[in-house]
Amino acid sequence: MCGIAGLLGLIKDRQSCLNLMVKSLTHRGPDEQGFYYDDEFAGGMQRLAINGIKDGSQPLYNKDKSIVLFYNGEIYNYKELKTDLIKSGVVFRTHSDGEVIVHLYEKIGLKVFEKLDGMFAVSIWNKKTNELVLARDLAGEKPLYYSQLKHGRLGFGSEVKALEKIPELSLTFNHQGLWDFPTFLWIPEPDTAFNEIKALPKGSYLVAKNGLINIKTYSSSFITPIFDGNNYEDVTRLVRKTTEEAIESCLLSDVPIGGFLSGGLDSTIVSTIAAKNLKQYDTFTIGFEDINDPHHGKADESLAGAETAKLIGSRHHKIVASSEYFRSLLDDFCFYGDLPWSVSSGLGIMAISKAASELGIKVLLNGDGADEAFGGYSWYKYLSKTNNKNTTYKNPISFNNIGLSVQDRVKCIENMSGSERALAWHYYAHEAEKKSIFSRDFSQDLLPSLRFFEGLNDKNDPIDYIKHDRDFYFPNEMLRKADRMTMAYSVEGRTPFASPKVQSLVNRLEFKHMYNSEQLKWTLRNAFQDVLPMEVINRPKHGFNVPIDHWLKNEWFDLVEEAFSEGSSLRKHNIVQKDSLEVVTKMLNNNSRLNGHTVFSFIMLNKWMER
Repeated sequence: MCGIAGLLGLIKDRQSCLNLMVKSLTHRGPDEQGFYYDDEFAGGMQRLAINGIKDGSQPLYNKDKSIVLFYNGEIYNYKELKTDLIKSGVVFRTHSDGEVIVHLYEKIGLKVFEKLDGMFAVSIWNKKTNELVLARDLAGEKPLYYSQLKHGRLGFGSEVKALEKIPELSLTFNHQGLWDFPTFLWIPEPDTAFNEIKALPKGSYLVAKNGLINIKTYSSSFITPIFDGNNYEDVTRLVRKTTEEAIESCLLSDVPIGGFLSGGLDSTIVSTIAAKNLKQYDTFTIGFEDINDPHHGKADESLAGAETAKLIGSRHHKIVASSEYFRSLLDDFCFYGDLPWSVSSGLGIMAISKAASELGIKVLLNGDGADEAFGGYSWYKYLSKTNNKNTTYKNPISFNNIGLSVQDRVKCIENMSGSERALAWHYYAHEAEKKSIFSRDFSQDLLPSLRFFEGLNDKNDPIDYIKHDRDFYFPNEMLRKADRMTMAYSVEGRTPFASPKVQSLVNRLEFKHMYNSEQLKWTLRNAFQDVLPMEVINRPKHGFNVPIDHWLKNEWFDLVEEAFSEGSSLRKHNIVQKDSLEVVTKMLNNNSRLNGHTVFSFIMLNKWMER
């Protein structure tokens, strides 16, 4: 695991520039630095040593050192790939899992990425062809950003903050990305907060040569064979086998492993399999203050986590959270979020990662992605009960509007277009709400955030909405959160449900495999019912919820005042209207709707701009 950065082409003071770029990524790998320079390319990395600890230094090379690799991630099937390469005559110099990438690239070129089961962001410099190749894993677990510089040059890095160190890069705010931010709590890729910096899309590679870049997607070689979807026993067995293999592959490590454990189905499945295969397995959960969240009910999951830990035999740790403690994390939350970021559950990930790091645990497994994969979100049960009227519903209502009964919410959503409905199921600030906060000058001529769901306007199959969540919500929110919030404290987050084998399988499942007899995610539940306690099997989806609305109306209200005050960055840059404080205060006090995360987005945007 590393943070990587590099420069293609001759850049003034490039050594000092690269040093600053790499140093900005120290939190992603405090154990070691590595650099490479030649006439055309300069690259570097900060290493977090997890596998091949003694000899896994980077860069990694082929035999004649004409291919130079910097690599961030883990290749879970590297032993299988390494065995095949050795049979073909390849001699390995290290025990690093990443070395297989170098030799595979030399043998099969850009098809190498199709063969990798894992999470990765890589840069490959080919001295013979003067080509730079950048690539990201299929799911988008590991980040990689790039910027095209003058005269055909290029800079890249694991985080945007590395590219900010390039002196000749003049950055300007991406108004469209910042407009989208309060709707999603993140900026959808490939956009960033800057016009000049882009994210390399997941499942893609970039080839830079002769001043030009070419970006292409690649396919997966991990394809699930066709199966009979009406044979539920066979489907259940296949789900069990594929999920177990994905979890077990994520146990590749020369250092201690732990995991997030809420006591819910997904994290319990992961922790049960992990604990069975490891001599020692540490689990962590968050315990909140005695607060009843008005939207999600009791926020504290620590009791369920502790009970589950006893059953699986893990060494368990409870992290006690409070409004004061989480507030103390906000500056780090902003800094390590890298781009504007306001997914409050990330505070819990940070708190656990900090505790794990202090115990010497460098790897944490999570259960993220099971809901998108197997149909676990509460609103999925209503997807088949709404008809696509394809008429835009102007009232900024969401499925999470607490002032309405479930029946009334579904009735309202039924009258929305497909794109409006997709936003209402899952997301936050509506266009009308944003227009009441952003200044008119800032928001002029911007596209509506609904554009990300336009493909759903002529869809009515529930599976189309779930696949959209897998492709859009899962990488942009869940995987980004798992990466940034764990790496903040030099811990590697691993997501077994992001496995290409799991994703290939679930893309062949139908809605009937996900929702049955009023039970969500029922195939996954049945697949593991012999190893999990019934209370876990039957436990409804809860999620990790921070009482952000409660805190912003009470202990954190001064943060609201600060963000919208006359001297704030938001006001100085004319991003919000002069009366925005009054507007958001009314929004917070509207008991028919939870607007806390919308307001929190502007608080974090103000902090990010001040940074």
